[in-house]
Amino acid sequence: MPLRSLARPALRTACLALLLVTALPAAAPGASSWAPAYELDDACVTLQAFNGSRPLGYLKRVALGYGFTGTASAAEPFRFDAAALGRYTVRDSTGAYAYQSVIGFVMAGRGYGDRADWTVSSADGRYRLVSTATGQQVGSFLGSVGAGSATLAASPAAGCSAVPDIGTQVTGAAVPGVDADGRLVGWIDAHAHPTAAAGFGSNMRCGEVFAPGGVEVALAGCPSHGTLGVGALFEAIVGGTDVFNAPTDGWPTFGGWPQRDTLLHEQAYFRSIERAWRSGERVLNALLVANRIICEIYPSRSTPCDETTQIRVQAGYLRSIQDYVDAQSGGPGRGWFRLAATPAEVRQIAAQGKLAVTIGVESSELFGCREIRGVPQCTTADVDAGLEELRAMGVSGLYPVHKFDNAFGGTRFDSGLNAAAVNIGNLASTGHWWAADSCTGPADNTQPLVSDDIVKLLSLGPLNLPPGTIAPVYPSGPVCNTRSLTPLGTYLINRMMALGMVIHVDHMGIRTANAVLDLAERAGYPGVVSVHSWSDRTIVNRILGLGGFVAGYADPVPGFLGEWRANRALANGDRIDGYGVGSDVNGLGAQARPRDNAGVDPLRYPFTAPNGTTVDRHVMGGRTFDLNTDGVAQYGLYADWVTDLIQQAGSDAPLLRQHLMNGAEAYTAMWERARA
Repeated sequence: MPLRSLARPALRTACLALLLVTALPAAAPGASSWAPAYELDDACVTLQAFNGSRPLGYLKRVALGYGFTGTASAAEPFRFDAAALGRYTVRDSTGAYAYQSVIGFVMAGRGYGDRADWTVSSADGRYRLVSTATGQQVGSFLGSVGAGSATLAASPAAGCSAVPDIGTQVTGAAVPGVDADGRLVGWIDAHAHPTAAAGFGSNMRCGEVFAPGGVEVALAGCPSHGTLGVGALFEAIVGGTDVFNAPTDGWPTFGGWPQRDTLLHEQAYFRSIERAWRSGERVLNALLVANRIICEIYPSRSTPCDETTQIRVQAGYLRSIQDYVDAQSGGPGRGWFRLAATPAEVRQIAAQGKLAVTIGVESSELFGCREIRGVPQCTTADVDAGLEELRAMGVSGLYPVHKFDNAFGGTRFDSGLNAAAVNIGNLASTGHWWAADSCTGPADNTQPLVSDDIVKLLSLGPLNLPPGTIAPVYPSGPVCNTRSLTPLGTYLINRMMALGMVIHVDHMGIRTANAVLDLAERAGYPGVVSVHSWSDRTIVNRILGLGGFVAGYADPVPGFLGEWRANRALANGDRIDGYGVGSDVNGLGAQARPRDNAGVDPLRYPFTAPNGTTVDRHVMGGRTFDLNTDGVAQYGLYADWVTDLIQQAGSDAPLLRQHLMNGAEAYTAMWERARA
């Protein structure tokens, strides 16, 4: 029977609260084969209970729960909302949740929790509702039904209450995801962190990409990130926000976040990602991110800080995002968010008009391969085992070096106050400060000549540094990390090339990156990328010469345009036929601010996105976002940013549009050549 008879409104209805219908332990399946029910998301139905073939009546709201009525017209309308594959929340016409009480009755509740989560199976047109938390099945009315024998029939209804949700404000038909020759048509975000909520010990960020309880739970405010809270303090350090005036309200008011610089609040809710996809994004490179030092500094965590464990947790979280979108779309494989482990899978997903999500890793202590005072803490066997595990997760590319020196090579230095903070982390990870010498030509940024910034930061955190630790002083002018690619790093790069994996050279010190490119050039290996503006331009030129791929950090529009033009002007710049965006969303980096001249030359709404869809201002609860005033406050605004970027390119607009809309194809073709 078709249950999705009503289109999903901006606010969906719901509410089931059963006080007089008790839940008993689920009985073993009978002759029929019970299977997970995937078709109920957003269904507005009445429920009729049966004991075998004998009808017991329709569920009806009475007092704090439900009883039976023999009249269909008096039945209560219930809204089902997918919480996961085969699991639902159920709400009645008043908006109350059905929840499994500790005394055995199913009662009406006002908030989502584990006991408001129901596993639903179906067979022969009937349904079973089992509490996901307790395993008890909705079964009897005052003991009149045998344990676990009651089943429910659902009939389409009207009058259900609304389940809060977020729309995309994207309408109209899009150009196909592939052209007649099978080439991808759309832009790529080559550097994003949609799983960051599950990283760094899982407690550092406020908000999630999704939650079984929906947007009310996923984007709820966090007291820990309010005024003078520990989350607010950390956010003030990394993003420069005001620790003394940090609003906690999330859904539905969003008075304080998301903003472009609220870096410890979720900026990529799944509906925001959906908006970007519907506006032309075709590939999202999801980087599982880990940093043991940051995790250990933050005082609250629910998962271990070991970086390999952090990656495993996030890999599971990424698959749960796919499962949740599937659940919201009618079942396994039906969702628009699809994980891709090979280029062939990317092309297959794009041909279906869906978003291909590739998987990478950005970790400072990859496979546990720290170095402590120059001594590697892992072996080639650890590298082999680590690569095998990552490939089993579907990982296609990784950063051999991230923020700290490690057993593979030297890092590219941060600059300014950030450099002081990251250098302290390097000391905590490796037992030594960065080692630098003066260099000409390509460099790894300048460093402070005095140690005041480092001394101040040393006094803040529980890093367990030895008493009397002496802060470093560096030469004036450009400096280079003295560390280069190690023998173990050479082994890793050769294994990655043998496996056809994508090598990310951003964050490598100039000597390490050049050594990696030497290996790639000798092997004729094109699978090398720089995707968020963390490489010197000489490195970018060598990458282009190899046939690798380049994307720019999603700076304010003028900055991105300037970098794209500068890369085109390189000796190998004429090899650019596709170009990417690196949002670094959720990556402890601010998103693009509004253009300085947006007040006099704004992006006008609604606009036509590069893929032909019509896009209006994004609405989340009671807040309406506008790129001209908010910048990229959350991921949905990338639909606006990409359009504004092209419109601001002047005479270069046709070429920029071509490069961006060929970005997904260029990346995928590079990956195919690497695997070949």
